[in-house]
Amino acid sequence: MVKRRNKLINKLTDQRELAIAVIEGRNFTPQRLRTVVDRTTGERTVREMPVRIKAWWWTGEKNETLLSVFYGSETLELSKGKSAIEIASIKELPAVFDTLINAALNSELDAQIESASTKLRDGFKK
Repeated sequence: MVKRRNKLINKLTDQRELAIAVIEGRNFTPQRLRTVVDRTTGERTVREMPVRIKAWWWTGEKNETLLSVFYGSETLELSKGKSAIEIASIKELPAVFDTLINAALNSELDAQIESASTKLRDGFKK
């Protein structure tokens, strides 16, 4: 469970950094290590490559900001029947992400993570 919790915390941290970059009007492209094979020699090398991150938030019909939290491709149900958080403006996103990170650190999202990972695993069964 600790590994899953840390995975969610890392994703929430990336989303927080993306939100700060959007608010400040700059680009955010984190780097990840990738193994690349040279086509001519067949040699494998490890390089840092930029990774594109999709924002977990969008603007709603009433010009409010809505935020969903994902674990893999599954949306976490944060309360019964609700999978999105309504936020007044995009400037509040970093504080909301801080709250979500603290909730994950305090094991408050473990049931939602377990439910999402079970759904993901069931999708791989034949």
